[in-house]
Amino acid sequence: MPGFLRAALLTIGLIIFGLASRPAVAVTTDELYQSQTIVTGQGEVNCQIGFRDGLDRVLIRDSGDQRLLEKPEMAALRDKAGSFVDSFRYHDRLEGIPIHDEQGTHDRPHDLTCLYKPATVDKLLASLGSKPWLGERPTLAVFLATEQGARHFVLSVEEERGKTMRESFANATDPLLMHVVFPKAAQLADLNENALRTDDMARLDLLAKQAGGAQALAGSIVWSDKELGWIADWRLADHGKTYRWQVRGVSFDEAFRVAIGGAAQILSGNGRP
Repeated sequence: MPGFLRAALLTIGLIIFGLASRPAVAVTTDELYQSQTIVTGQGEVNCQIGFRDGLDRVLIRDSGDQRLLEKPEMAALRDKAGSFVDSFRYHDRLEGIPIHDEQGTHDRPHDLTCLYKPATVDKLLASLGSKPWLGERPTLAVFLATEQGARHFVLSVEEERGKTMRESFANATDPLLMHVVFPKAAQLADLNENALRTDDMARLDLLAKQAGGAQALAGSIVWSDKELGWIADWRLADHGKTYRWQVRGVSFDEAFRVAIGGAAQILSGNGRP
């Protein structure tokens, strides 16, 4: 193969690899200062419900601080949530489906997107003792051991049994503008379920970079008949400290939301999940 062709192919390969891996992703102001929620119709009551939910979402999206929603000051802010919205728009989730007797315009589900001025949200965060989480957000490489009775597997990008889990993880990242990647099975050859629970996070962080991430999010989920749900344990290292958190008796969708929310809590500088 001619030298110039080899060089061209190498350059293309590096470009593709760089686009695919995205170890850190910058967020734009437009992305950061908006929220989206689902409302049933466009009536005033549903609009106000959407504004309240949208306020919760934008504060968490902007700061990464999951604890804000539990602060007593939030009650008063939710009561006037609409006053903080700069503009909003609806999108009919049943667009293209004709309206019929059982599905009137007041009952059709809509996406409500709320846009906020940065100064407004930043001032609200300051009043709650928080601040915006600006700059790039690291892509997390997920190392996950799954156990449901006799069914055991370690999640990889190729693992067919983990397809819905990978989709659920991706859905969990959207509200926080974060991203996840999954290792290939070959990269997990030296890792068993016990290693994912106990291995040094520095080693997993190195493997995370091979998988196209910036650092590792390690965890395990175990189905519990007693708790009628999953027990999920998570680990993430930041600035030389390893954080651990757990959720019990939940769906795996919720387990992954807790995983991403906890990671955002740590990486945004807001302490333990």
